[in-house]
Amino acid sequence: MPRMFRVIAFWTAIFGAMFNIDGKIDAALLFYGQTVIFYCLGLLNLSERTYIYIFGAYLTLFFIGFTYWTTFMMVPGAGTSH
Repeated sequence: MPRMFRVIAFWTAIFGAMFNIDGKIDAALLFYGQTVIFYCLGLLNLSERTYIYIFGAYLTLFFIGFTYWTTFMMVPGAGTSH
């Protein structure tokens, strides 16, 4: 499990780099922050159950934040050009 958290850190770093190349600095910083957190968690060598609980909490927070953002912050039709 610690290795999988380091794999997740690798992919969040890749996403951060892609956002950085595209000029989306806020998203890049968000993913770089996640990279640091996942990499540090991967170094702790916790029990597998603890890693599952941490990942479950991460997913719960992500889905709550994503649902809030898409429901209340996104403007419908803002991405279309007429």
